[in-house]
Amino acid sequence: MNTPGKNKPSKRELKRLRQDLAACYRLLAHYRMTDLIYTHCTLRVPGPERQYLINPYGLMWGEITASDLVLLDAEGKVAGSAQPPINLAGFVIHGAIHEARDDAHCIVHTHTLAGCAIAAQRDGLLPVNQISLEFYERVAYHDYEGISYDLSERRRLVRDLGDKPVMIMRNHGLLTVGTTVAQAFLRMFYLEKACEIQLAAQSTGQALALPAKHICRKTERQFNAPPPAPEAHLVNEPNDLAWSALLRLLDRLDASYKL
Repeated sequence: MNTPGKNKPSKRELKRLRQDLAACYRLLAHYRMTDLIYTHCTLRVPGPERQYLINPYGLMWGEITASDLVLLDAEGKVAGSAQPPINLAGFVIHGAIHEARDDAHCIVHTHTLAGCAIAAQRDGLLPVNQISLEFYERVAYHDYEGISYDLSERRRLVRDLGDKPVMIMRNHGLLTVGTTVAQAFLRMFYLEKACEIQLAAQSTGQALALPAKHICRKTERQFNAPPPAPEAHLVNEPNDLAWSALLRLLDRLDASYKL
């Protein structure tokens, strides 16, 4: 795990981290969760400098490779002699959360149709489906303050996120954090799907049938703190399996993300 205080990564480990983050960008592009060259996925790199990888401004997510990613520090300075452009809003949002949350190794932020539609609703994400219940009482909300160019917004972003794994940025979009790229990506994949399901259910005009609160809490625990399986082959924590399958998908489609 890429803990902030750990020694600097080896070249092999850094290459793997770069490839994982590049894969995240390619997968988000594949699943149509992009906004042209805007928004970001970032990944903290082990070491005392609290550096993190971010996309250079100007690349489409579907073309990003491991070597394209830029190493940025807490002050927004780029490591190395090259100085590619970096989106200020990405530094404001991602830099603040990386600095404040030791467990926020990877951060994914999107501006999707479904995510922005739910971010515009007063009541936010509702427990309308099993997929939604992964996030029951685990969603933070941050009120819109304009484009995130103001450094003073960073403390409010951090305050509003608190210890939650996902945040709906009102009138803006979605954000997830994870201890790994796989966790942050899968949280975003299913948060997006939860938003899509809610919009589809609301579009019928019928009254929504919501589960009882005790069932919502039970299901959230089943997602996030599942009981031990009675047999080793009965798996109930599938993140690693899903990420491996996603990487195989990318390798079949276009393995250039690894370059």
